[in-house]
Order: sequence, then structure tokens, then C-alpha cells
Amino acid sequence: MTRKQKHLLTRIIVAAVLFFAGSFLQLPEYVEMGVFLVCYAVVGWDIVWKAITNILHGQVFDENFLMTIATVGALILGEHSEGVAVMLFYQVGEWFQSYAVSKSRKSIAGLMDIRPDYANVERDGKLVQVDPDEVQIGDVIVVKPGERIPLDGTILKGSSALDTSALTGESMPREVEPGMEVISGCINQTGILTIQTTKEFGESTVAKILDLVENASDKKGRTENFITRFARYYTPAVVFAALALAILPPLITGQSFGTWIYRALTFLVISCPCALVISIPLSFFGGIGGASRIGVLVKGSNYLESLAHTEMVVFDKTGTLTKGSFAVSEVNPKGMKDTQLLELAAYAEDYSNHPISLSIKKAYGRKIDSGRITEVQESAGHGVRAVIDGKAVLAGNAKLMVKERIQYTPSTAVGTVVYLACDGKYAGCIVIEDEIKADAPAAIKRLKSAGIHKTVMLTGDADAVGKKVANRLELDQAYTELLPADKVDRVEELLKQKSEKGKLVFVGDGINDAPVLARADVGIAMGGLGSDAAIEAADVVLMTDEPSKIASVMKIARKTIRIANQNIVFALGVKFLVLILGALGYANMWAAVFADVGVSVIAILNAIRAMRVKRLDVPSQI
Repeated sequence: MTRKQKHLLTRIIVAAVLFFAGSFLQLPEYVEMGVFLVCYAVVGWDIVWKAITNILHGQVFDENFLMTIATVGALILGEHSEGVAVMLFYQVGEWFQSYAVSKSRKSIAGLMDIRPDYANVERDGKLVQVDPDEVQIGDVIVVKPGERIPLDGTILKGSSALDTSALTGESMPREVEPGMEVISGCINQTGILTIQTTKEFGESTVAKILDLVENASDKKGRTENFITRFARYYTPAVVFAALALAILPPLITGQSFGTWIYRALTFLVISCPCALVISIPLSFFGGIGGASRIGVLVKGSNYLESLAHTEMVVFDKTGTLTKGSFAVSEVNPKGMKDTQLLELAAYAEDYSNHPISLSIKKAYGRKIDSGRITEVQESAGHGVRAVIDGKAVLAGNAKLMVKERIQYTPSTAVGTVVYLACDGKYAGCIVIEDEIKADAPAAIKRLKSAGIHKTVMLTGDADAVGKKVANRLELDQAYTELLPADKVDRVEELLKQKSEKGKLVFVGDGINDAPVLARADVGIAMGGLGSDAAIEAADVVLMTDEPSKIASVMKIARKTIRIANQNIVFALGVKFLVLILGALGYANMWAAVFADVGVSVIAILNAIRAMRVKRLDVPSQI
């Protein structure tokens, strides 16, 4: 909670105590009036001050002015509790909405940790740490294991495995060797790399991603607050109508000014839009609260409104529709049993903590006796050779089989294939794939049944891998082998395909998704396992990482909009009816109080319904 929010909450609590004291304690009239005036000053001084300063700057008619003139009108008429209550409830609604939005919203820049802190540059035979901005094209840099590659370049010497997940979304490390191009932002995992830079830092991949995040936020159109829009027309209309009501009839008919001034002030009290000022924010806050009950954080009412009008949902693959962790999907032995092939592979990979090795050992599922392994030799970019129970075992990619002149059968399976040979003879292969999340198929089905026109997947993965996942999930379209900038371009194209009122939602989890999350009409991030940058760039966060909850929160959003619209129609209908009666002298202060407080209570009770989430709305109950 921010200092400003704490300060407002303290004022609300103090004002609430004073309000109940003035309302329920038997106090002398002048003491009661004093209590209400102090209460009003405590809770509403900033609204009154904003109204005054806005008037001085030429911005007369806004919600601050509306609240000020309506509540002051109530105080003038002697309805002290009415004026104070309206301001108090208004501030409560403001605090709730402010808290819900700002609690999880921090600076994106502070969490974008892909920016390298330094670069190791070779100068006069020594390594010198310098700022990446100081490195020129053609300079030679050295990247040690665990360090982030600071600039784009070409490898001169060394081989290693690179963690590219921050940029491509792929959790599978990328093997690199001399002559290959590398991009900034990747983490060097194993060997020392000597790289000749091909771009300055300002033009590097990591710099472009940072720039995309910062600038994409500026392009996002935000729904303007309804109360502010409404007040632009409603406030001047009722104020000028009240002035006309106080002045014109006495001048025309010769009647007493006192009668018509009373009617004008009654008119102002009736016109106080607290039913809207309170119930509309509470409707949205109720929807936000209902979403939080199923583990979905919505960062503002404008995003909830946009979710209700979603036409197109675009997904990242790794970590969003898939787990981002690998598992053995096929075991294809030759001349031995499945269990024997898995055992050979697990023992050969025993030394390694590589994701592929871990998935094989997990599939094997037994304790490994290291005493059976007498020799292990790694071949960079190819695989491993190990002696197990006196037998020479090879485990690696197709290049290893070719290098060792093993007659093998190439696999056509989609995924990462580990080939094995034992004593010079091909023993079979094991296929490893990124697992699809258990509720991903349900997520797509629920979205289509909810009326979503198009489901699309964007991924940096290979075409075959991406298309296989898309087909399994029955997605409408899939784009593969994309870099972060490519994803933004695809989203720009898709944005042109939706209707004018329709919205595009993007769902992702990685740092590479942050620019797209910011560019979409609504960005949804996987909060449990997703990166901090994606969560901060997103407008909605799925705290349980279950994509099937997207349809649930859209259902909640549509219900919230229905409730908000009901309150708008009901409140305005009653207001205008009683306003006309008040202007004609048929509505007294009791009618004014009903038009204000009564309508507010009914609208608030209706708004509370937005917080109710049925069990059937929760994906796990499907």
C-alpha cells in the first residue's frame, strides 16, 4: 500500500467514526452540525481543493466539481449527514479502486533484468569491464559461464549452451560453437565464449526489447472513466438548470426568490450522482474481487471492461499453453526393451543437469548406481560417450551418430530426439517434448464456447513443434520461429482484423512477451511461473498459471458490465424523473433523499452481485 493510500484510508476511518457519532449519538444540534462539518473537512477537503484548482485552470466541470457542488448543496439545505455520507462513500470507492490497481503495478523498467550490467572487453591482452554502451562494433568481448551476453555478435572461440528463454520463450538451451551468431540477453551456461560484436548496444536485441516495452505502453488506448465523461455533460447541465430554476421563475412570475432557491437547492441534491459515483466503481471492484477469488488479478476496471468485449485471444506457447518443462514422450528401442534403453540413457546422462538429461532420468525413475559408470566424455554440440558396465554407450543428436559412424534410423518425431548406440551398434532413440498443460485443451474449448472468434498462437519454437501443439489444441492459427519484434508485428496485423469495438487479448509468460503484453488491448500474464517483467507489463495476471481461467474471468467481466449498465439505466431513470418533479415543485426533500440515498443503496446492493462467483465458473469444476 502506498503512503497516499494509507493516508486516505486513515482519513476515511476517522471520518467514518465521526459520521456514526453524529448520526447515532444524541448531541445538541450545533454540536452535531460541527461534528458533520469536521467529518466533511477530514474526508472531502482534497476533492473540494481539486475542484477549486481545476476551476482556476479552466477545467470547471469534472467529477470533483460535481461532488463538491452536490455535497455542499446538501449541507446548505441542512442535510448534513447526506452531504457527508456521499463524500465518504465516494472516497471509499476511490480508495478501493486505487488500491486494486496499484497494489501489483510497479515500474516495468525496474524489473526488466535482461539489460546486461557490463561487458568484458579484451584490451591489450587483458579483460576490462566496461559499460555495454562503450563497446564498439568489431570489439572482442569475453562472456564467462553464468554471465549474460551483453551485445549481439559472432563467436570466435569456445562452445557452450545458451539459455535463450528470456528472448525466444524456449526453455531448451541452445548449443553454440565458433562461427555462430549470438544475440544479447541470453545467459551463457557452460563454456567461455569469445565474441566479436556486430552491433552497438543501442541497436542490440536486448535494447530493442527494452524500447518495445517502454513505447508499446504508449500505444495502448485506455477506456476513459465513465463518471468523468458523464460529468462533462451532466454537471454543467444540472448546475445551469439549477441556476435558471432559482432565477428565471421569480423574474417571470414575480414569485418569492426564496421558494425557487429552495427548489433549486433541492434540484441539486436530487441531481447528486452518488448512485453512479459509488455503484459503478463498486460494480467493477466487485468484478475484480470476484476474479481474485478464482486466482485472477485484474489491474483495473478498464481492463475488465475490455475483457467483456474480447473477440480474439493470442497465446504464447512455452510456459503458457505448455509447461516449459520437458518429458519423455516416446521410447523407440532397437534390439532391446524400452526399460533397457531408458536405463542406458539415464546412466549416460547421469552427470548432467541439462533439462534433457533431467527428463530422461525422471522417466527412468530409479536410483542410479554411479559405480557402474567408469568413464564419461562430453562432445560439445553432439552428446556424450560413457562406459557403463564395460560397454561403450553413445547418447546424443544425429550429428553424434554421424561422427561416430553409427548406422542409425533418423526419427521423424516432432521434438528433441536423443539417439543411443551401444558398443558401436544403434540401440534406438528417445523423443522428448515440452508437455502441454493439463487444462490447455479445456481453455481453448471454453473460449470458443464463450464466443471468441479466433484463437492464435505465437512462438519462437521451430515450425514443426509449434504446429504440432496448435493442432493438438485445435487453435485457429499459429505463427512460429518468431523473435520478440516479430510477435509485436503479428499482433499489429491481428489488431487490424478485429471489429471496432472488439478487443484482442494476448496471453504470455516470458520477458520476451512483455512488449506484446503491453501492445495488446489486454495483456494476460502467467503469474505463478511467469517472469516479473511480463507480470508488470500485463493488465491481468493468472496467479495459478491455468489458461482455462481466461474464459472464467471473461464471464465475470461480462456480468460486471451488465450490472454496471443496469445501475446506469436505473439511477439515471429515477434521477431524471425526480428532477422533473422537483423542478415543478412536486418533489420535496424526502423525494430528493430517496432519489439520492435510496437509489444509491439499491444500486450498491446490485453492484455487490458482481463479487459472487459460482462454483461452476471455476475451471477445476468443469
